[in-house]
Amino acid sequence: MMKRLLPHPGLSLLLVSMWVVMVSDFTFGTLFLGLVFGVLVPIFTAPWWPDRPPARFVPAMTFLAIVLWDIVIANFEVAAIILFKSNRSLRPAWLIVPLDLTSPEAITVFACTISLTPGTVSSDISACGNYLLVHSLHAPDPAAAVTSVKTRYEARLKEVFR
Repeated sequence: MMKRLLPHPGLSLLLVSMWVVMVSDFTFGTLFLGLVFGVLVPIFTAPWWPDRPPARFVPAMTFLAIVLWDIVIANFEVAAIILFKSNRSLRPAWLIVPLDLTSPEAITVFACTISLTPGTVSSDISACGNYLLVHSLHAPDPAAAVTSVKTRYEARLKEVFR
């Protein structure tokens, strides 16, 4: 019964909280309408999520905290690069990141994480699905940058989606 009423509890919680934030008014009516959306939207969209991957909560929250921290730090690093590095000393590079992740959802989260971090943009996934093409604003050592991305994000995403 509970699984039928809340097929995606995380999505329900996200919808309720985002509704309250968007309305920017915490009243009974706002919360009630958010709960209506939080229950109805997942029920109506459940048929399009037949094989959703299991995500573990604690590793997901750890991953989110690391990504948010990296976004803040990367903003300062990119600002320093733009303000204090000459164009000649910049070393932009295309990084070819081999993927160990197999689920499309995990690969999507990985690509989005890279794109959210300032200074890098995930561009494409290879036709075989085994590599992610990433552009980096400044990568003096491309091999080290690939290793850093894999250990910092991909390894943690394997924990989230196992």
